[in-house]
Amino acid sequence: MSKPLVLVIDDEDTIRRFLKTALTSQGYEVVLAANGLDGLAQARTRTPELVLLDLGLPDLDGLMVTKRLREWTSTPILVLSARGQEGDKIAALDAGADDYVTKPFAIGELTARMRAALRRAARGASASGDDSVFESGDLRVDRERRVVTVRDKEIRLTPIEYKLLVALTKQPGRVLTHQHLLREVWGPGAVEQHHYLRVYMAQLRHKLERDPARPRHLITEPGVGYRLRDD
Repeated sequence: MSKPLVLVIDDEDTIRRFLKTALTSQGYEVVLAANGLDGLAQARTRTPELVLLDLGLPDLDGLMVTKRLREWTSTPILVLSARGQEGDKIAALDAGADDYVTKPFAIGELTARMRAALRRAARGASASGDDSVFESGDLRVDRERRVVTVRDKEIRLTPIEYKLLVALTKQPGRVLTHQHLLREVWGPGAVEQHHYLRVYMAQLRHKLERDPARPRHLITEPGVGYRLRDD
């Protein structure tokens, strides 16, 4: 198998060298860029399978790089940044990033998220008729038949609960912001109504999780949104 090509866009030389060494040792091919313009050029000429992107670049802000990449590619983008504020995470995800890891980070967590992003991209590229069924652990969602089962038992959901769950199954493993989910389920006029999500996510957890207080499937990203775990 060919090695997955990863593009690292970061202005810190120590971070670039560390990532190149760590990722190469784990079977990735790594190409480096020290600024946004070079990163965009490398993305066009090298067509990486995944991009690791810092937000604080010396020329273009990482959010602008994300938006420009999303104009022509669906390559997974994982943001690596010292900006840990919720607003920064939300802005990056809404701009088109797939995930967000705050510096300093553990290489184990980073590579796990990279593998998850690559799996999602591969699944999207090979989508077929079976794509209408989502399965993770004991949860199964058949979108064609509109049937949800947990541990082989059919679960009755309200129309809003079902619509919210389906929105999450369309991008499993990816953090979906509050605004994204509110637009998807309730429409553009509801993007500030965060309490809608709290209420309906609590209802879904009571119906789908073994222990709603310690959810296995419906994961909260504090202040940012929710993620449907993809096993």
